[in-house]
Amino acid sequence: MRAHHPDRRTLVIAGLAASLISRQARAGQAIAPGPDGQPEMIRHEGEWFRDLDHDGQVSPYEDWRLPVEVRARDLVGRMTLAEKVGLMLHGTFPASGPFGMLGYGPVYDTAAAERLILGAGVTCGITRLALPPADFATQNNALQTMAARGRLGIPLTISTDPRHHFKATAGASNAAVGFSQWPETLGLAAIDDVGLVRRFGEIVRQEYRAVGITMALSPQADLATSPMWPRIDGTFGEDPTRVRAMVGAYVEGLQGGRSGVTPSGVAAVVKHWVGYGASEDGFDGHNAYGRYSAFPGGAFDSHVDAFRDALAFRVSGVMPTYNILRGVKVNGQPVEQVGAGFSHVLLTDLLRGTHRFEGVILSDWAISKACDTACRTGQPPQQPADIAMSWGVEDLPAVERIALGVNAGLDQFGGENDPTLLMQAVREGRISPARIDQSVLRLLTQKFQLGLFEQPFVDADLAAKVVGSSPFRDAGLQAQRQSLVRLKWGSGPALRRNDTVLLRGMADAALVRHGLAVTTDPAQASVALVRLAAPFERLHPTFFFGSRQHEGDLDFKPDHPDLVALKALPPGLRIIVVAHLDRPAVLTEIEALATDLVLEFGASDEAILDVLTGDAACKGRTPFSLPRSMAHVRNRKWDLPGDDHDPLHPIGFSAS
Repeated sequence: MRAHHPDRRTLVIAGLAASLISRQARAGQAIAPGPDGQPEMIRHEGEWFRDLDHDGQVSPYEDWRLPVEVRARDLVGRMTLAEKVGLMLHGTFPASGPFGMLGYGPVYDTAAAERLILGAGVTCGITRLALPPADFATQNNALQTMAARGRLGIPLTISTDPRHHFKATAGASNAAVGFSQWPETLGLAAIDDVGLVRRFGEIVRQEYRAVGITMALSPQADLATSPMWPRIDGTFGEDPTRVRAMVGAYVEGLQGGRSGVTPSGVAAVVKHWVGYGASEDGFDGHNAYGRYSAFPGGAFDSHVDAFRDALAFRVSGVMPTYNILRGVKVNGQPVEQVGAGFSHVLLTDLLRGTHRFEGVILSDWAISKACDTACRTGQPPQQPADIAMSWGVEDLPAVERIALGVNAGLDQFGGENDPTLLMQAVREGRISPARIDQSVLRLLTQKFQLGLFEQPFVDADLAAKVVGSSPFRDAGLQAQRQSLVRLKWGSGPALRRNDTVLLRGMADAALVRHGLAVTTDPAQASVALVRLAAPFERLHPTFFFGSRQHEGDLDFKPDHPDLVALKALPPGLRIIVVAHLDRPAVLTEIEALATDLVLEFGASDEAILDVLTGDAACKGRTPFSLPRSMAHVRNRKWDLPGDDHDPLHPIGFSAS
């Protein structure tokens, strides 16, 4: 690995400017206070270095001229056990306010962050702030300044769930505040353009780095083979070949190339290794009732294949699934009936061994937690404090659970702020010091590869110019337009300039901007425009995640409000239906009622109307097959791509 050379001009100017304030000789080296609370700068052999350990010398890990491996190993040798254990926790950077410990709030909680970073030694964590770009950058700089005060000055790796789409779901994605807005990854799959996905990754990288985010907890390489699963909209669909190529392109764009993460890149964490999309009965592994993946079709290898390009491009991190895999063998060996984060077969034998993965294995959130009665049953109603996903090891003592994860292959525990159990496991001999050093070396290598030891801070003014810039927003809007799928389409534009439109599910303002008349009287309308969403059921209202996820049947029941409204429209009226699909809905009855039927996977009213009026073209094709009925859905094998032999529309369909 080549040594990382920072922007020398930046370092020299910062050092020289500070030296005008104070300079002294120490062992023949020039020392200058760093700007804005940063560590001192040291002038050594004609170059400037950050004095991270505050000792006035250039230690090997501070010397950016040395190879990454040398620097990382030097730093491992300087760390205490407590510092190493802290590095193996991927915490949540706390915010102020009632939901601050979950990371939601207007600003970081400085006192709580100091306890986490300087007290517990946690230098990797997720941010859930949603702020204008300049403010976001300022907040992240404040955390980095805090970390720079630590004994070794180890910079923070700040991660995030996706922020560039329309859907914001607790524990899975964030609102696109200030960032360019794109269709969900299903929409990118509908466009089926690997180059566009790569460009999307590049834009995400630039916007994240501008605000100080250096790790993306994405992309999902999960195959959407279980049609009722709530997390399909975060995937690239059900075709393994398409998913593999698009996940690889996303990783390439995020990390800055195909040879691993670069100093200007964002560390990608591909997820969820492996088979998450084969969730049994369509339920999700965030919930106790959804903890199993099933493979009755014998298609486990297809789910592995979806990760191959990401692994070939040396993705920086891999996140295991929560799920327990039923009936799977790897090289003839049964996969243990525990969540993947505790499976030696899946992590060490398959991922590290067969696929030669050398990066960081980061667990999904809260697998180290104890699962109480509310966690298991939803009674009493599950609260944030009850959240745990320690499937298959719920009954183990907590310290044994931690040790099992590390010895199975985990390098870091997601969502964990307390080092006590990990420290106990080492002291009791459940985890060897050599195994700890192995993970710490991987985690430090990642930080050095990202250039964080040289450039942890960002320019807040520049962030305001880069994030959500006009070119990036325009690219996102164009992708929204392109991602629309014409499922049923007449001749010419669906909306005509002389139309008077009866609206349902869309704001008047967007139509007015397109010069269209709007009415609330069906008798005065020449066309009805109905925007609706895929149906779902609330089957588990007492579970924290189950109450928020779209579960259950995919068809429009007779009393569904949108279906009732469509059937009540006057006979002979043209009907345009725009359906948002986060799962493959049963559209058989809707299609029969519609004159024109368009699918969207995250698009603004503006983008939709641009296509309906003929001002812009779409090119989307279905990223999964559309079932004809719920009977067809229930006949599918949860793991098998394309296992619908009589779909309403096959994968890759478009009427245009």
